[in-house]
Amino acid sequence: MNVLFIVTDQLRYDCVGAAGIRPVKTPHIDRLAAEGLFFENAYTPLPVCAPSRQAMLTGVQPDCIGALFNYNFINTRGADPAVPTWVSELKKRGYRCGFAGHWDASPNGNENAFGYEMVFDGTAWSKEIGEKYGRIDYPNSWFGCSNPIAFEDTKTYRICESSADFIRKNAGSPWHIWVDITDPHLPCRPSAPFDTMYRPEDIEPWPGFGDTLEGKPYIQKKQIENWHLEGRTWEEFSVTAAYYYGMISQTDAAIGRVLDALDETSQADDTLVILLADHGDTSGDHGMMDKHYILYDCVVHVPFIVKAPGIKPARISSFACSSLDVAPTVEKLVGMEAESERHGRPATDYADGTASPEYAVFSSNGQQFGLFTQRGIRTEKYKYIWNLTDTDEFYDLTVDPGEKVNRAADPAYKDVMKDLGARLIEELKRRRDPFASGWISWQCGEGR
Repeated sequence: MNVLFIVTDQLRYDCVGAAGIRPVKTPHIDRLAAEGLFFENAYTPLPVCAPSRQAMLTGVQPDCIGALFNYNFINTRGADPAVPTWVSELKKRGYRCGFAGHWDASPNGNENAFGYEMVFDGTAWSKEIGEKYGRIDYPNSWFGCSNPIAFEDTKTYRICESSADFIRKNAGSPWHIWVDITDPHLPCRPSAPFDTMYRPEDIEPWPGFGDTLEGKPYIQKKQIENWHLEGRTWEEFSVTAAYYYGMISQTDAAIGRVLDALDETSQADDTLVILLADHGDTSGDHGMMDKHYILYDCVVHVPFIVKAPGIKPARISSFACSSLDVAPTVEKLVGMEAESERHGRPATDYADGTASPEYAVFSSNGQQFGLFTQRGIRTEKYKYIWNLTDTDEFYDLTVDPGEKVNRAADPAYKDVMKDLGARLIEELKRRRDPFASGWISWQCGEGR
């Protein structure tokens, strides 16, 4: 069985067409969702690019190996190439392993150190684009704009087309490719026709837009201040959201090139396909940009799809932990034994009822403007966030799906918070979280 692993960067769950929530066109992702297991409640273990990818590679919570932040921003520890992974095991079994995109899965070695050969040369692409288009001045900074580069020349397309070529070239022998697409990470600059596919005036505000941040951690207000977003209206943010939508549709179109290669070479029925996002994005939700200092659903709730021979298509409502579930899923479906610990579960465990978790757990450690430790737990009805150095957060999602009102100080939820705090600490201990034991953990669930 071949293994096709597709990672998108900063793609919200509610912006995948199959979710049925927002009018974003993603026909190729939707096709995968219809043909495989589509997880309606998958959550990233840590909503930052590099830590999430390290979870995909290792199968363990990033915090427990010191992968707290993006290692190209703050020096952190991370995955060790000497420790066996599902990739090294595939290589040992004779798989040809390729990597296309931007390597962000460990500070301790590049893709080659972990068993991959490079399929897409980003340096050569940048040089080619410079020679063909010259200097491009993009307006509107991080808020997005149209891209003069033709779709077929974009990095999105080239990563996927290089991956498709790898699939065609290796037809008939076992292969694995990690397709790491750098979109729709901001700044979103879609090419024609995707740049005008969505009109800002047609886009409804995000569920959390209009949040006053009253009674919430101070760092959230500081995030808005540092981005100079004070007073920014939905009319202004909707332009960014339109480019974000367009970038998602452009990414989906590029993914279609990879799936076409499977069909053209008659390998679709003998390939495990996993698609997910490292985390989501705000794009104006809660009046913010990017994803730091928060554990709102817009950044932790992600698409997660698993399609493989013999797996009956289904929509799964159980809580899953996306990035952590990658390693055990590949290992189980390919028939490999894990040689080190795993904090996730095989996707098939959710499908056959072996595992039906009632909650998801995630963490964050801050980054861009300073450090800030957060640990969170989400059930169908509630979300509790333990902020170790500031006020906690508690949201009743049945009446406040946009997570605008912090009810941590409401005595009506005291018992629920205490219960969720106990569950959170228990799961953090299992994942070897550095803050799960010791003199401060008693505060978890107290709503302080």
